[in-house]
Amino acid sequence: MSQLLAAVQAPSIDYKSLSPLLAVIAGSIVVLMVGLLRPRVTRVVVVPGLAALSLLAATGLSIWVWRPGQAKPIIEGALAVDTLALGMSILFYVAGLATILLSLRSRATKEAGGGEYYSLLLGSISGMVVLAQATNLVALFVGLELLSIPLYVLCASQVRRRTSLESGLKYLVIGSVGSATLLYGLALVYGATGATGFDGIAREIGHGVGPGDPLLLTGVALAATGLAFKASVAPFHQWTPDVYQGAPTPVTTFMAVATKAAAFAIFLRLFDHALANIQADWAPALAVLAAATIVIGNAGAIPQRSLKRMLAWSGVAQAGYLLAGVVVGTRLGLQATAFYLAAYMVMNVTAFAVVVARERISGVGDDLGSLEELGRAQPWLAWPMTIAMLSLAGFPATAGFIGKFYLIDAAVSGEYTWLGIVIVLGSIVSLVYYLRVIAVMWMGRVDLSLPAAPRRRVKPVAGWSPEADARAQPEVLFAAVLFAAATLFFGIVPSPLFDAARDVGSSLQSLL
Repeated sequence: MSQLLAAVQAPSIDYKSLSPLLAVIAGSIVVLMVGLLRPRVTRVVVVPGLAALSLLAATGLSIWVWRPGQAKPIIEGALAVDTLALGMSILFYVAGLATILLSLRSRATKEAGGGEYYSLLLGSISGMVVLAQATNLVALFVGLELLSIPLYVLCASQVRRRTSLESGLKYLVIGSVGSATLLYGLALVYGATGATGFDGIAREIGHGVGPGDPLLLTGVALAATGLAFKASVAPFHQWTPDVYQGAPTPVTTFMAVATKAAAFAIFLRLFDHALANIQADWAPALAVLAAATIVIGNAGAIPQRSLKRMLAWSGVAQAGYLLAGVVVGTRLGLQATAFYLAAYMVMNVTAFAVVVARERISGVGDDLGSLEELGRAQPWLAWPMTIAMLSLAGFPATAGFIGKFYLIDAAVSGEYTWLGIVIVLGSIVSLVYYLRVIAVMWMGRVDLSLPAAPRRRVKPVAGWSPEADARAQPEVLFAAVLFAAATLFFGIVPSPLFDAARDVGSSLQSLL
């Protein structure tokens, strides 16, 4: 026994590379403990401050360990700290910071408890980081579950509102189906290749197992389906509009940007690394899914009066655009996807920040009517929303335009010109609902001939009046203006994001 124990060696852990993840995990524990203290100032100021501090620390540590072209395996090769993982992680941290700002006056933090709310948020972010770093099938699934379980609770955190509880339950059921499907797929991939590490899987395909092996292809199909649930790729998007509308809007904001970025991070690493040798088998199927997602997402967004449902359907269409970068399986596709994920984050946070500000005081919730004549009443909110809508539609001088152009270039270069044309046509169709939002803000009420649900009046948050303006929500106004400015900046001066996207692309340069 003593000889056996002497032969067992503890795994070497690179704490420097692991430090960003450790900062988030430590922040989650500290926030939960401090949230147990009774003074109100602790719950309202100290707890969110500590959560934000942990994310800022993780961001700084990520920049500290940033090494383009170098992939450092940690935890016995289960995780890899490279620019793909670090770049996606920084997006998660920024999305988390934005969510903290939008949550400061949210009912969800009061009803669920500030410590529990922010601890769950940080816990979900830690799962996203693990998912982005995963180079092993087991680590992939652990990261996905660590990401998902806190989100199930956060969606239902507004416990006195029926739609919030319904949202959490629906996300739990659908998310469990997606996770089970992914797990079956990963099990079949392991059964076909006999390897759990992505490097081992890539080596076995074409050597130990043929590219056309039925067991392998079935596993790939099931794995793609499971990830498609998380990324809101059609036809596995059915949960998205209902969950987005029912969840507290700050949580919806976080899900819309961070969860999508995490799903596409592992999409890129699994398909363009481990399964790159059978790209000819899975790429056409994913291309068809991307085109269908663009069509279904845009068609579903057109009749919506609920802003959150409209942005949910818009997010489905955006997932189709992003999937084009995965399909081509090239370094350019990886760079384009990374660039567009960053652009998508800044423009979506801008839009949701305005929705948060208006639904609290308008008396009609997230209905389109909450934005009527906003340009005259609150131009500091109307301009950010205008910029966000134009960027999502792909107008020039916005980050969304540069990102879509990048994706189209990648699709054409990867011999998927038809998919690039679908992206262009989808962007044109999206003008119908994006420009309608702008028209309502600057031109007054716009009557729709399409069938729509009747307006639902909601009770304003206690302490607010319909006459209150954005100055009563300075943190929400700050988030809206800051991210709108970033949307314009990266549309006019995209070189910083281009440089970061090239660094992200270098993480898999030897594998693509």
